[in-house]
Amino acid sequence: MSDRKATILIVEDEPKLAALLRDYLTSSGFETRTIANGAEVIPAVREAEPDLILLDLMLPGKDGMDVCRELRGFSQVPVIMVTARVEEVDRLIGLELGADDYVCKPFHPREVVARVKSQLRRVQWLRNPNSSVSGLALDAAKYEARLHGQTLPLTPVEFRLLNTLFKQPGRVFSRDQLIKRVYVDHRVVTDRTVDTHIKNLRKKVQALLPDRELIRSVYGVGYKLELAEE
Repeated sequence: MSDRKATILIVEDEPKLAALLRDYLTSSGFETRTIANGAEVIPAVREAEPDLILLDLMLPGKDGMDVCRELRGFSQVPVIMVTARVEEVDRLIGLELGADDYVCKPFHPREVVARVKSQLRRVQWLRNPNSSVSGLALDAAKYEARLHGQTLPLTPVEFRLLNTLFKQPGRVFSRDQLIKRVYVDHRVVTDRTVDTHIKNLRKKVQALLPDRELIRSVYGVGYKLELAEE
C-alpha cells in the first residue's frame, strides 16, 4: 500500500464496541468510518470503497450475511465478519458468502487489529504476487516448491494444497474448499484425509522453517497460509 492510511469501515450497532474498535484501529494508524445499520453499508461502499470492512453479523436494517453477499456482487474489498454465533463460522467464510476472515465475540480488540493487518498484507501481496511469502516460491507448471532456496519434496496433493493456500495468503480455506480445489477428479475425500495431508505438509515445511508456523489452523474451520509479519 502507499503511504496513505488505510480506511477501515466498522459496521457495528453496539455503540461501545464500535467506539472501542475505532479507538484501537485509529491508534494503530488506520482511518475509520462507522455504520450502525446494515441497510446503509452498500450505498456507503459504492460512494467511497474502504480498504477493509469489519462487518457484524447481527445488524438492524439488513443482516451481515445479506450485506456480504450483495457486496460480492460488485466489490472484492476484504471483509472480516464479527459474530457471536460460532456455529455460523463455516458459512461466513464459505464460497456462498465470500467473507475473508472472521472473529468471534467476545474478542480482544488487539486480535481484531491483527486480523485487519493480515488481510491488508494479503491484498498487498495479491497486487504484487512476485513478492515473497516467508521465502516461499512455487512453480505450478513444474510442481516444484522452494523455501528459502531449498527444495520442498512434496507429493502432488501436498503441492496443490500449498499452492491453493499460497495463491491467497491470509485467507482462511475450509476443508471443503480445499477438497474441491485439490481433488480435481471429484473423488470422495473426508476432512480427515485433508488434515493428514496438511500434517505431512507442515512437517516438510517445518523441517526447513522450524521457528515459524507457516500453515495455521483455524479452529473448527480450516487452514490458511500465514503471511510474514511486517
